[in-house]
Amino acid sequence: MTEVLLEGLSFGEGPRWHEGRLWFSDFYRHGVFTMTPDGTEERILEVPTQPSGLGWMPDGSLLLVSMLDRKLLRCTTDGNAVTEHADLSSVAAWHCNDMVVAADGTAYVGNFGSDRQKDGPKPATLAIVSPDGEVRAGPGGLEFPNGTVITPDGSTLIIGESMGGRLSAFDIGDDGSLSNRRVWADLGGGVPDGICLDAEMGIWVADPRNANCFRVVEGGQITDRIDLDLNCFACMLGGDDRRTLYMITAPTSGDEAARTRNGRIESVRVEIPGAGLP
Repeated sequence: MTEVLLEGLSFGEGPRWHEGRLWFSDFYRHGVFTMTPDGTEERILEVPTQPSGLGWMPDGSLLLVSMLDRKLLRCTTDGNAVTEHADLSSVAAWHCNDMVVAADGTAYVGNFGSDRQKDGPKPATLAIVSPDGEVRAGPGGLEFPNGTVITPDGSTLIIGESMGGRLSAFDIGDDGSLSNRRVWADLGGGVPDGICLDAEMGIWVADPRNANCFRVVEGGQITDRIDLDLNCFACMLGGDDRRTLYMITAPTSGDEAARTRNGRIESVRVEIPGAGLP
């Protein structure tokens, strides 16, 4: 059984463990929030253009994805100033979503690929943003790139392709480029949304289509599965020992989520601690 720590979210995304708190975005409450281990919530930033992925620069400033205008914003460590770090519209064909930020400040940002309701699904190109805000196109042909992790040694990026039902891996070059694309795990009927990495190279996958969160290792073997009452859209290993698995759940991701605010943050203890980024 999971423990429900927080209720009343509209649609949470991008959970990150940072400085003793869980940070997360909430699409339709238009903000970045934190939650202490006892479930106390605090709004950190208002983001009218809908926040998603979160990460930190080497100087401690916060990077956040602004979905609807396809920008990457940067917030000072004191929270008093928010500036545009990068405009992603030259790469992202539609709304931006999740992101991982490498130790040197390089950001890898996914996007929907297209307005699927209007134009149908189309492959997406990953945006690579250098620490100084320069944007370039990364790998293309991704089927809805979503949750992303970087291994502890900084050599490998693994990304969930939600519509492709797989986790794909890339080698990270010295200049932040990505190469040697390969399938890390074919998930069959699984749909990867948010993901997080543990110290034994297992990846926890939030699966919103099948209302569970599962752990998979390279090659596709599923070692653990947590069945949930609600759909699971994102997950993160946190706590002082990084052995608390936080799961963001909600009945749906659409307009109904904004009206009903039935989203949650749930948790369960696991054996293997978190590792790598985010």
